[in-house]
Amino acid sequence: MTGNRPAAVAVRLHGDALVVELSGDWQMHGGVPSIAEIDAHLEEGSDSSPRITYDTRGLGAWDSSLMAFLLRSAEFARSRGLEEDRNGLPEGVRDLLRLSEAVPEKTDAGQSGEEHAGLVTRVGLTTIQVTRGFEAMLQFVGEVTAALFKWMVGRASYRKADLWLSVQQAGVEAMPIVALVNFLFGVILAFVGAVQLQQIGAGVFVANLVGIAMVRDMAALMTGIVMAGRSGAAYAAELGSMQVNEEIDALTTIGVSPVEFLVLPRVLALVFMMPLLMIFADAVSILGGLLVGVSMLDQSFIAYLNQTARAVDLGHLFAGLIKGTTYGAIVAMAGCLRGLQSGRSSLAVGAAATSAVVTAIVLIIAAAGVFSVISY
Repeated sequence: MTGNRPAAVAVRLHGDALVVELSGDWQMHGGVPSIAEIDAHLEEGSDSSPRITYDTRGLGAWDSSLMAFLLRSAEFARSRGLEEDRNGLPEGVRDLLRLSEAVPEKTDAGQSGEEHAGLVTRVGLTTIQVTRGFEAMLQFVGEVTAALFKWMVGRASYRKADLWLSVQQAGVEAMPIVALVNFLFGVILAFVGAVQLQQIGAGVFVANLVGIAMVRDMAALMTGIVMAGRSGAAYAAELGSMQVNEEIDALTTIGVSPVEFLVLPRVLALVFMMPLLMIFADAVSILGGLLVGVSMLDQSFIAYLNQTARAVDLGHLFAGLIKGTTYGAIVAMAGCLRGLQSGRSSLAVGAAATSAVVTAIVLIIAAAGVFSVISY
């Protein structure tokens, strides 16, 4: 058996025609003539020939590399105003060329339409985009609220197994990272406070600083941000993958609300678990401050805990629980919203996960600002 013949192209003049001879096996793995070589061949004699024809009697096996060359040749003919005669090509090749040219090339692919727009146009388009995004967010919040009311009266369409799975993922499985972040933040806060308070002989009040700051604000904020990067991104990726696989379309087709079936269990899971995670985060952060107080300030274990108990009251605890629960709802709804808005490609799923994290963190910080104004 003989080996593959290398692909070759030659150009010759025959009367008033520029004949392009194609021979050998035109296959990607075997190597094909470069575009520069093809252009050089076509340039020869193009000025003295009104048309291009093809001679494929020596052509062997071929794949898409041949199609790429012929499309390049067709583009060359159009740019020079030459007539192209494809009768010499195999019938299958002619059919593929007709099919490829049936749909015009999309010349604006990858362009946003704003690259050459003026400043006023870009501002207007951005305003429209932000307004539509805000409207979509309000509509989604309304749908989730309606689903919550249906859940309270026992009419929501969801699987309890999905709810318990989401509770496990948002609760027990999130505890290690929540503990690590809040413990370290408690250590940092206590260390910074100790350095300053020791200068005025008030090192004992490090317990007050860590206890009030973490229980009232910072534990909720840090836990919300951690859950945004963990659960919010996961929800967006899960629902985005369902969009790609058309599973959400299937639910809509059979009359099941995607908000009730997919979003509601995830929102309930984070709303239920965030208060418990908050209590756990408070305890761990106080333990971090205790480590600094005992090691740096020579305080006793019992004295630090007593000082913390005197400083932190139920009002601080309830304020932190309310904030943490709100942040959990924000994370769940932001992740699910971006997942439902995801495009139908793997790239879009990644973008949805990124957008979910950014949206959740921005809304959490905005909510923290609102809480601060209200509490002040």
